[in-house]
Amino acid sequence: MSDLRIEPVAGETMLRDWRHVHNVIVPPAALTLDEVRERGGRNRLENAYLGDLLVGCSTVRPPEGDEGVATVIARVLPEHRRGGIGTALCEKGLAHARVLGARAVETVVLAANEDGVRFAERLGFTETERYVLPGETDLWVTLRLTASGA
Repeated sequence: MSDLRIEPVAGETMLRDWRHVHNVIVPPAALTLDEVRERGGRNRLENAYLGDLLVGCSTVRPPEGDEGVATVIARVLPEHRRGGIGTALCEKGLAHARVLGARAVETVVLAANEDGVRFAERLGFTETERYVLPGETDLWVTLRLTASGA
């Protein structure tokens, strides 16, 4: 994976790349390009490339609330999983969350994405909540990184 690049999203092409990965991984929460732009103003969005090939993306939501909880989400296209890309995205996201002052870190995974749930658990995240958003039917899982990993 020496040619893996993880870069902050900048410009329209990278916004489109981030959107593509997000929408492939979480189709029930598909976003428009305008919604991605808005998220990019609140969160750190990054893309992962092997050479010039788009393979994943990530989101880091800044710490919130009294507990200072940041959210780190790593997404890897199915054909590129199990090669360390998700781990690299997550590690970089965790480092950024710490720079932002996070005292705890969570991730959110679509429950139907069993690979994603297992991946988070392997990294030391523990399920804290399952929920369905109002007016929707898809089940989501929130997992929190254990104290030793945060």
